[in-house]
Parts: sequence; structure tokens; C-alpha cells
Amino acid sequence: MAARHGLRVDAVLVQAVIAGALSFAHLHDLAAAAGQDGWKAWAYPVSVDLLLVAAWRRLRSDGPSRLAWSWFLIALFASLGANVATAGFLDLDNPPALLRLGIAGWPALAFLGGTLLAHSAGHREPIPPASAPAFEADTSTDTEPAPAHEPEPSPAQPLATAPADHALDRPATVPVPPPAVPAVLVDHARKVADEYRARTGSPIDTDTLRTRLGVPPQLADAIAAHLA
Repeated sequence: MAARHGLRVDAVLVQAVIAGALSFAHLHDLAAAAGQDGWKAWAYPVSVDLLLVAAWRRLRSDGPSRLAWSWFLIALFASLGANVATAGFLDLDNPPALLRLGIAGWPALAFLGGTLLAHSAGHREPIPPASAPAFEADTSTDTEPAPAHEPEPSPAQPLATAPADHALDRPATVPVPPPAVPAVLVDHARKVADEYRARTGSPIDTDTLRTRLGVPPQLADAIAAHLA
């Protein structure tokens, strides 16, 4: 079983190298046909691949976002467009003006995309507020009417003194129930924990989980108990 799994991984890597090499060569040929010669023609496929990798890394690290998906699709469209254009659908000896315009404007577009992906703030998913435990209202009402007149103690009878309540000297310990954790927050925390385990190889600790989620310590302990 281990040997079969190793052959599968090697086949995937070989396929990825072939696809990357072909796409790299097609982008070079397309840039050269649009008038970019020498080292400039080789810089275009490097730029497309770097933008593709930056967008994919942003998707893996910060989760799905409109910014990362937009630039990932732009880079993917540039790579696939070069594969299709060099397959005989365009006359590379006389490239259209629209192709020349796209090749000329790509460096500025790629620089803008890389800057936004590298320096824009990561999108953090909103954390739903913890729902407070519902307390049932006491609807029972005292139907006994209050006495109209309290009898006064007679002088012959001494007033009874209430026994000293020694229990008042001891503070009452009331168990505090753990805060309720919504299922949406537990699922989000499980994704963060799985990503941390895949990246570091060890389970996430409570302090790191609290920092990543931005929640109070008590709520972080309750979430960690759900993940255990």
C-alpha cells in the first residue's frame, strides 16, 4: 500500500511539472509574438506564475476572499489564454492589437495584484456573539393575600431571637456554567485548529486559539473543550 501511494504522488508531481513547463513555454511564445523579445519574453511567464502562487497562498492562509479569488482567476485566465492562443487559434505572425495591448499592460496589472495580496489586511470572519443561557422566568405568583394586621407580641412573651446563622460566615460557592459556544464558532475554530496542525504538526494550544479567534479566555477554554 505504501509503494502504491508513493507512485501516485510521483505521478501527480510529474504531471504538475509537465503542465507548468508547457504553460511557461506558451506564455513566453505569446509574449515574444507580441513584440517582447529577449529577457522580457521570459519575465512574463514568471510574473503570471508568481501572481498565481501568491493568490493561492492567500487563499490557503486567510481563507476564501473576494480579493484572493479575483487575482487567482486573473492569473489562471492569463495562463490558460496563452495555452489556447498558441494552439493555432491566433496568427502569432500577425497578433491582434488587443493581444499586444494585454501583453503591454500585464506588468502593471500583475504589480497591482501582488501589492494588494501582500499588503492588504487579511479578512477575518465575523465571530457570532455567544448566546447567553436562557433563564426561565418564574411565573408562579403568590395567590395568598397578605394579612391585614400582624398581631403584636404581648409584653409577657419575650421576643424570640433568631439563631445565629453561621452559614452566612461562609461565602456561598455557586458553580458558574461555561459560556455557550455556537456551532458556527466551533466549526470555525476546528478549521483553524486543523490548519495549525497541518502547518506545525502539533495540536493548537488554547492561547494560540484565543489569539487567532480573538475571543475572551473563558470562551476560548470552552471552545478548546469542544475540540478535545
